[in-house]
Amino acid sequence: MRRALRLFSFFLAASCFGADLTGNWVVEKHRGDGTVDRSYFNLKQEASRITGTIRVTQFFYTISDGSGTPEHFTLIGSMKDGNSERHITYEGRLAGDQLHLATRRGPDSPLTELTARRAPSGEGAMPSRLPLPALHRVPDNGLAKTPPMGWNSWNNFKNKVSDEVVRQIADAMVSSGMRDAGYSYINIDDTWEGQRDAKGNITSNQKFPSMKALADYVHSRSLKLGIYSSPGPNTCAGYEGSYGHEEQDARTFAAWGIDYLKYDWCGARNLYTDEEMQAVYQKMGDALSASGRPVVYSLCQYGRNDVWKWGAQVGGNLWRSTGDIRDSWDSMTRIGFAQSDLAPWAQPGHWNDPDMLEVGNGGMTETEYKTHLSLWSLLAAPLLAGNDLRHMDPAIHDILTNQDVIAIDQDKLGQQARRVWQSGEQEIWVRDLDGGAKAVGLFNRSAKDSDISVNWAKLGIYTHSQQLRLRDLWTHRDFTSSTAIYSTTIPGHSVVLLRVQR
Repeated sequence: MRRALRLFSFFLAASCFGADLTGNWVVEKHRGDGTVDRSYFNLKQEASRITGTIRVTQFFYTISDGSGTPEHFTLIGSMKDGNSERHITYEGRLAGDQLHLATRRGPDSPLTELTARRAPSGEGAMPSRLPLPALHRVPDNGLAKTPPMGWNSWNNFKNKVSDEVVRQIADAMVSSGMRDAGYSYINIDDTWEGQRDAKGNITSNQKFPSMKALADYVHSRSLKLGIYSSPGPNTCAGYEGSYGHEEQDARTFAAWGIDYLKYDWCGARNLYTDEEMQAVYQKMGDALSASGRPVVYSLCQYGRNDVWKWGAQVGGNLWRSTGDIRDSWDSMTRIGFAQSDLAPWAQPGHWNDPDMLEVGNGGMTETEYKTHLSLWSLLAAPLLAGNDLRHMDPAIHDILTNQDVIAIDQDKLGQQARRVWQSGEQEIWVRDLDGGAKAVGLFNRSAKDSDISVNWAKLGIYTHSQQLRLRDLWTHRDFTSSTAIYSTTIPGHSVVLLRVQR
């Protein structure tokens, strides 16, 4: 009898506690730019079981395992992300009218502690899913006949980008000679967004007092301004996305004088599947086409759903063919050397994009940065610098402004290189150039010096007793060869990049 009474008391207490945990809870973080980052915990407790959802920036989790009492509970959220699954774990307790939560981004990450208050029911819920248009081809905008060149704020500045920084970068682009070398776009990545006004128009936050004035300044430097958004309700950093406002945002961007849009999938994955990406990106492609302003359209969705097969059809000028790059040899080579099979989809106006350049950010050596730029140029990739141009070492400046290498990237034939030979960590890549020349990259991915030989006859650019003209694009040395075999020793993690002409 006593045991039964104890069990009844436990379940009664758990039920009472559950009534206190059940509800909608919000964590608010003031970012310092006039915007507020909000995360929502919509919880329902029944005895010791907790169910519900968690919305954190662009992530929307369903609680797959939740248990405990208000005095101590654990929540495990899960969400599908393409073919993979994400998880997040919180431990918490209720103290008065506040939830105290703790989580880690990864096993070795520091503990993050949060405090949540009750929010009105329904606040922070995901918006309803909007219908998608029937597929059709968006008119070609005629832009980006060679891969875009410029600068993007994310790799170096992330959320620290501001109007002042962008103006200074534009000045540095001019004074350093990078503009004259071909770099023309100054692209603002995530965290510029403010709230929408009463009419639904997107505004910039306190870091950017006037996007129109900023665009005017960048244009006065004979440069172009790019901006960032997402087809989801939120961007990757949790700011306002373009979901349900595609045409309105395209008109706003046009009125500001924007020349380039990077459109990042992020929050859209909570409403649409990868197989629906084409229709989602088509909506903004149509909106940009109708805006009346020529805007380079950059699709950022990490190479999912074979974007290279349909990117041009939605008006895309370039599309990410990989996940995010990091400033490391392993990341750069894993991404760059995996691009050979995508060559058929690169052409003037439409480019595979293996992500931005890391040259000058400090995670690789000068030799490795030369390999980075060489590979991206052979790939006909967009060249978007990501370093702080205001404080650039002469060696980094010389790498980024090497006109011989840039000329390979900007070759008007628009053909992407392919791997033609590989032995272990040594590779040879070849790109056809306008006028019959070829660009040949001899890569040594090993940390040790290595000998590499190339047979010109097998590449179709040598016949018996024919003399070839060669130019080493890093030493700027011209020489000739009358033999079918060219051999050289290449230091570890280095490259010999040649322009070869009969």
